[in-house]
Amino acid sequence: MNKRKRHVADVALTLFIERGVQQTSIQEIIERANISKGTFYNYFASKTECIAAVLELLRYEAREYRLALEVGKDATDKELLIEQISVLIHTNEKRNLHVLFEGLLHSNEPELKNLVLQHRLIELRWIQERLQEVYPFSYEDQTYEAAVLVHGMIHHMLFVLRVTNSAYTLKELVSTMFQYVEILLPNITTCFINTSYLSVLEQTITRPVVMKEDLLQLVDDLLKQSLTLEQQQLLEAVQQEFLRETIRVTVLRALLPALSSSFSQTELERRVQHFVNVTWHYLKAK
Repeated sequence: MNKRKRHVADVALTLFIERGVQQTSIQEIIERANISKGTFYNYFASKTECIAAVLELLRYEAREYRLALEVGKDATDKELLIEQISVLIHTNEKRNLHVLFEGLLHSNEPELKNLVLQHRLIELRWIQERLQEVYPFSYEDQTYEAAVLVHGMIHHMLFVLRVTNSAYTLKELVSTMFQYVEILLPNITTCFINTSYLSVLEQTITRPVVMKEDLLQLVDDLLKQSLTLEQQQLLEAVQQEFLRETIRVTVLRALLPALSSSFSQTELERRVQHFVNVTWHYLKAK
């Protein structure tokens, strides 16, 4: 991610935390980042892609923190792993990232939830791999099960500590959770998580996603072009379907072929075909 694109992603992250993901518009990101609309769309095809880039930026920063802490240290040292997790939690809390993830999880868009799932699976895989380094006597199934346990214990403890206004230090909390894991790990004989299926899920979950808001933006942009009456009516019919509280999938499936055909061999053919393709992808996820 280049410097300018990273700047836009940083601005978007700030706005998502300040205003909420759903409440933040592309126009607000453009204005706060002081860039043109064309520059935004040069970096991101949609708001969803911008959100994905924000999460990618967070993972990049996390990776940099972790690697910096490893310099000159033994990767198998448990204290190093405790420090890596503690520092990252501190950074996440300082930036109020829980607000971002809660907003994504509580949205009505399955695509946004998909992005969080992808992010969480990557995070859990890192913990599993580090546990495997620290406790090499364990099997992958055991360390993944332990990764889920330590991740869940830490985050639920933090939630309860925050709402009860309890005093704690992150390092002490993470160290205590690892004491529990060390007791549990050798005794994990029955694993509930199917790691074979998990590997497949990790590969498929990275597929591109699209939001209804993105589709409406694409329709709006197309309606600003020079159109025939038939093309305009078809686009407006599609737009009205997306504005309904409950989308009628059967109606859209009937409209899309006609829409594609009406723009055949025109200058807008490729743009309309892109819109039709991502709409089909959206409908399959419904």
